[in-house]
Amino acid sequence: QIHKPPARGPVMLRKATARLTVSRCTLMPVRYMSRWGHVEMGPKDPIIGVTESFKEDPNPSKLNLGVGAYRDDDGKPWILPCVKAASERIVSENLPHEYAPIAGFKSFVDKGLKLAYGDDCKPLNDGSIAGIQALSGTGSLRICGEFVNRWAKGTKPDVYVPTPTWGNHIPIMQDSGLVVKKYRYYDSKTNGVDMEGLLEDIGNAPDGSVMLMHVCAHNPTGADPTIEEWEAISKVCKKKNHFVVMDSAYQGFASGSPDIDAASLRLFVEDGHQIALCQSFAKNFGLYGHRIGTFSIVCDNPEEAKKVESQLKILARPMYSNPPIQGANIVNTILDDPALTKQWFDDVKTMADRIITMRQMLTDSLQKQGSTENWEHINKQIGMFCFSGLTPEQCDLLAADHSVYLTRNGRISMAGVTSKNVDYLANAMIEVRKKAPAS
Repeated sequence: QIHKPPARGPVMLRKATARLTVSRCTLMPVRYMSRWGHVEMGPKDPIIGVTESFKEDPNPSKLNLGVGAYRDDDGKPWILPCVKAASERIVSENLPHEYAPIAGFKSFVDKGLKLAYGDDCKPLNDGSIAGIQALSGTGSLRICGEFVNRWAKGTKPDVYVPTPTWGNHIPIMQDSGLVVKKYRYYDSKTNGVDMEGLLEDIGNAPDGSVMLMHVCAHNPTGADPTIEEWEAISKVCKKKNHFVVMDSAYQGFASGSPDIDAASLRLFVEDGHQIALCQSFAKNFGLYGHRIGTFSIVCDNPEEAKKVESQLKILARPMYSNPPIQGANIVNTILDDPALTKQWFDDVKTMADRIITMRQMLTDSLQKQGSTENWEHINKQIGMFCFSGLTPEQCDLLAADHSVYLTRNGRISMAGVTSKNVDYLANAMIEVRKKAPAS
């Protein structure tokens, strides 16, 4: 006779489940190690830290001189009239929101490169410049670093950056797998370019090194070489066969003239350098959040340019696949329309002229309020930033005693200075210089 187990009704099942639950609760719980518990807290970005401290300060007279974005004389963000008009036109045309090609919109890239290299640039007109749309300055620099890492001949070259330079230059190149070194650039005694040190350092660098340079409005110092000094730099770079990478973030924004601001770039191309150009439209078109720019390399001939461009697209594809379209449409619309292009020339000059005026007003106010120091470097420097010469301790005192916030290297964003706060700033600078004199 076959033995059949008793049927398990609902009551027995509930009892069995209860016993199982009790036994599970009485077992020692298994402790798993956190998968990401070893991750360390990263340091705050210096600019973000300045902005956070500014926001937390209740003082109605507080100043944020750290942000790298243009403000009008009321301290408000300014939408360029040409950008507003182009944006309205794009909306009215009901353009589709389709993917852009990997290399971006060709019409935009062509117009952007012409703006930078100039109408009479022979390599550009010959089709010997490889260019793609990029994610503003940071994205174009990263594409550049990755391209050098993958395609530089022979021993991988080191990248030389000026001392000081924009804070993102070094991590971008390091994260691209390149070794970063420095060349002398700023002379704190003269508050200008250390040409002797610069020429010596780039002359002593190994042949074929990568030299990263600011086209104009050097960030953070605002100190630019003269055209004669650029000629000397070009000569040394040519002799050493250096690969010059030019970062153009402020064309038109520095002097008010896009042609004057592109003089160094065009000089190097005329001298026969096969440079790389990292071009951003964030500052000079006020399109900060659109991440719009280009990356280009001057090549030997059109066939070489096609090969290089094919490799740039291969790099871009796994990085971000396709660039954003709105910023490209805006810039393309402006540069495609003579009236809007003229409006842009007026708009960018408006921004540059206000910054230049604020430099003069700050210098005048420092003198009128009794400072006996020479502040003429504020006027001589160019672009959005002023390297004030304030020490880290003095910058700390500006924040603590006067609610004036800037990075500890003394960089002042002149865009944050207005006719309404310039006297307050000048007085604060004088006070902290007295309280903590520079050694």
